[in-house]
Amino acid sequence: MQRKAYVPGVAALLVALLAGCTGSSDDGGTTDDSNPGDAGTASAVAEPGRYRTLPEPCSAVGESTLDSLLPGIPQIADEDQREKAYEGAPTVTFDTDRKVGCRWKVESTDATDRLLVDLERVVSYDTSVSDDSQAEALFAEKQEAADLPEPEASESSTSDVSSSASPSSSPSATSSTATGSPSATPSDLQPRILDDLGDEAFLDDALSSSGSTARQRTVTVAFRTSNVIVTIVYEEQPATVGVVPDSEEMQDRARKLASQLADTLAG
Repeated sequence: MQRKAYVPGVAALLVALLAGCTGSSDDGGTTDDSNPGDAGTASAVAEPGRYRTLPEPCSAVGESTLDSLLPGIPQIADEDQREKAYEGAPTVTFDTDRKVGCRWKVESTDATDRLLVDLERVVSYDTSVSDDSQAEALFAEKQEAADLPEPEASESSTSDVSSSASPSSSPSATSSTATGSPSATPSDLQPRILDDLGDEAFLDDALSSSGSTARQRTVTVAFRTSNVIVTIVYEEQPATVGVVPDSEEMQDRARKLASQLADTLAG
């Protein structure tokens, strides 16, 4: 930011005012009753964030993780094409110290899967506001924009759902989601705040409306660690109309990737 020009007239006025504040009183004392420690407090600069750089996003996701998220990759017969699929494509950015990302798109016999990993390092330009506080404010805006629903079940009912969950019960949960009835979706699969990832985190899960094409599910996991915000967007669109991507399976895959990235940042 360009500094404003210094005006001599204003400087003279400031000097006059300062002299009036610190001038002697009739009894020889001073009229300045300010606390000597105020100046040090006012000039204090907020702490910088923990992170000064960002990891390379395309290499931050291992091949075994990509095999899970993008089942079409192992199906690619051509070795060169398979390696290119693993590499992903960096997102366009003008400052790799501040924002980086990588995209993958892979088709399989069953579905088309897409994955986006985005990392943003937040820097505060206000010396009185720390990088962490600025990142916290930006993350709050991101979470508010996600418009997460209020929890619909108590802790006891949530634990009941979790304890009764089994592989055989997953299809029914997916089928209920396919009808578009939110109340039929188990509470532990609802879009929600996550308390076991980074400093703060949330998960969103959206299923596209039905139409002439297969319904696409988009699972988003976002978390903040100090002054870095990580966003994972995982999408799947089945090749067959009427098939609905499994919510639990996609959420589990996205959360595992988020935990791996959080460990990478912590390391």
